[in-house]
Amino acid sequence: MSGAAPGTSKAAHSDVGPKKKKGPGALATAYLVIYNVVMTAGWLVIAVGLVRAYLARGSYHGLYYSIEKPLKFFQTGAILEILHCAVGIVPSSVVLTGFQVMSRVFLTWAVTHSVREVQSEDSVLLFVTAWTVTEIIRYSFYTFSLLNHLPYLIKWARYTFFIVLYPMGVTGELLTIYAALPYVQKTGLYSVTLPNKYNFSFDYYTFLILVMISYIPLFPQLYFHMIRQRKKVLGHIEDYSKVE
Repeated sequence: MSGAAPGTSKAAHSDVGPKKKKGPGALATAYLVIYNVVMTAGWLVIAVGLVRAYLARGSYHGLYYSIEKPLKFFQTGAILEILHCAVGIVPSSVVLTGFQVMSRVFLTWAVTHSVREVQSEDSVLLFVTAWTVTEIIRYSFYTFSLLNHLPYLIKWARYTFFIVLYPMGVTGELLTIYAALPYVQKTGLYSVTLPNKYNFSFDYYTFLILVMISYIPLFPQLYFHMIRQRKKVLGHIEDYSKVE
């Protein structure tokens, strides 16, 4: 799902609750800074790749192929964020971070990579663009937070751009899964039918439908959670500006 994973810096706990926790040690902080800088650079590479491909082709159709490899690499690299939470160097929920990261990894590999027919769909570009802008802002936010030098513009962008990017990303994700359904049903991709020696069956087509349905209760919770966080983080600043 398009909601960005909340934990990659000591500042990330502001996304999941008001309770303050001790930040990471010097070594862990140095590692997290390097990780976030690398991830920021990686998503910038994806952004530049999209722009260059569009300028070269003069069309936005099929731009996925120009950034396929870096997208897979850096989106998969986000799995480390789950480990960061698990070992305690980032005070965020392992479950929430794991859900958000793995939902994107799932869409990257189990849908877009596995069903090649959807790779030319405009919906793929929709969620890739949303992910790219979101991640450049998010990893920049975490990097500067770790360095205790967070520009207000990045802070504002972190808690404002999601208003458009989250719905945009979710729309692209859902349309991509929907586009994959006919091909999954036709080929039986990842499905297991009876009889077999394990006496087990699995219908990947039905599973994808259930994934789509899960967006109905989950997306509003994540979205309005970020709305509340925006009011909490930026509200007092905007109120002060009005008084001025």
